[in-house]
Amino acid sequence: MSRFKVVMLAAVLAALGLGLFAYKVRFLGYPVWPDAQAQIWTVEVRLAFDAAPGPVKASLFIPGLTPGFAILDENFVSRGFGFTTPYVSGGRQVQWAVRHAEGPQALYYRVVVYRDPVRQESDTTPPFPPVPKLAEPFNTAMEMLVERVRGQSADPASFTAELLKRLARPGGDQDIELLLGDAPAAVDRARTAMTVLAAASIPARLLHGVRMAERERSAEMQPWLEVHDGERWLYFDPVTGNEGLPADFLIWWRGEEPVVQVDGGNDVDITTSIHSSVADPIIVARRRAEAHQDGVAEFSLFALPIQSQAVYGVLLAVPVGALLVVLLRNVIGVQTFGTFMPVLIALAFRETQLLWGVLLFSVLVFIGLSIRFYMEKLRLLLVPRLAAVLTIVVLLMVLVSLLSHRLGFEIGLSVGLFPMVIMTMTIERMSIVWEERGPGDAIKQGLGSLLVAATCYLIMGLALVEHLVFVFPELLLVALAATLLLGRYTGYRLTELLRFRELRGDA
Repeated sequence: MSRFKVVMLAAVLAALGLGLFAYKVRFLGYPVWPDAQAQIWTVEVRLAFDAAPGPVKASLFIPGLTPGFAILDENFVSRGFGFTTPYVSGGRQVQWAVRHAEGPQALYYRVVVYRDPVRQESDTTPPFPPVPKLAEPFNTAMEMLVERVRGQSADPASFTAELLKRLARPGGDQDIELLLGDAPAAVDRARTAMTVLAAASIPARLLHGVRMAERERSAEMQPWLEVHDGERWLYFDPVTGNEGLPADFLIWWRGEEPVVQVDGGNDVDITTSIHSSVADPIIVARRRAEAHQDGVAEFSLFALPIQSQAVYGVLLAVPVGALLVVLLRNVIGVQTFGTFMPVLIALAFRETQLLWGVLLFSVLVFIGLSIRFYMEKLRLLLVPRLAAVLTIVVLLMVLVSLLSHRLGFEIGLSVGLFPMVIMTMTIERMSIVWEERGPGDAIKQGLGSLLVAATCYLIMGLALVEHLVFVFPELLLVALAATLLLGRYTGYRLTELLRFRELRGDA
């Protein structure tokens, strides 16, 4: 295969891996850093009332369409009451009912929400509203206000902004003062704005929501104005006239109906509490993927059993170690015994720790090499010799474990995690190099193997690497692309540049 085809294949693999990575980070919210945390809010509504003897029905608006937020979990606490959660004209409701109740009653609704920037308004396009007919002189004032605002606006958005600005600062305008009345509240401004917008054939509706706070024992529901420009819904603050929905504003319900209605009870009291906390961003990301019916969540490693996840948590780091071996051997020029033996030794270092792992590995190789030289005098065939060395390696592991246990060094018990076959082949290979090229080359390759194994252990053991390869296994496609490119590298190795530096006139 030509170099161009290899480069193109590597580019496609890298683009595919990085594309999936970016999609999972940007749209699903998977965390890049292992210690990242996702902020969540718990909103609890307590509905208390006194029930007269007899049947009771209570309805409470709850979040449904929530641009900028999504529901992670919700609970209904209503002892003795049955409940349903239908969609009504104002949004979503929980409707409690009981055939007989008497005395003080308390019903609870709790919802846990998280930020979801990709969640947008998905409601249908409304029809044009009918022109309201008010009694005089209110109707004339409304018509004159519409004409003045229309002359200083160009579209529904600018019309609404100009109208709200005038309502916020009447400035002696008798028409506005007549329509607003005395000391209007925010909800009154919103209702007045909806009436004037209807006269201008602009669909608008009132919505209510709550601002997400760190901690709020008694949060107040705030009114907001929603205006349709023919393509989408726009949000306006009825008090300031500013366009846009605040990032911390959770829409609760729409319409002019009260948030709660109770039939068969009196002295109704409703309290809304908010508490902010942090959660595992992986849980939030998986929930977001499920809410958007994204197929990525179905093929996530988190869908596997916990035991399988632990296995793949180790295996997915092996390609990273293999890429390091390729880099250290083909670009740096470090000599090792075998191709991927250092990666397997690095996996054993995960249990023994680096210092003790190097020490135990050196002791086993030294003793095994000494016995291998003695066995050379026996003139055994290759396969029987390898079988004998393997047996000796296993006996040495047992001996080291027993001695370390007797001496109180429990770390020596981990020597059994070293791959026996790899140890055997390392001893055999080192003895052959010793005989053919001398002890210098054999020791150099042995130290090189330890250096590469230690490097792989340090890189593969990084929390960031373990997190990235498990949460984003598609990044291994990028590692594969880098391996393909390094596979066509035919230039000088770094050690060769140092070795032949005198030929370049650097000496």
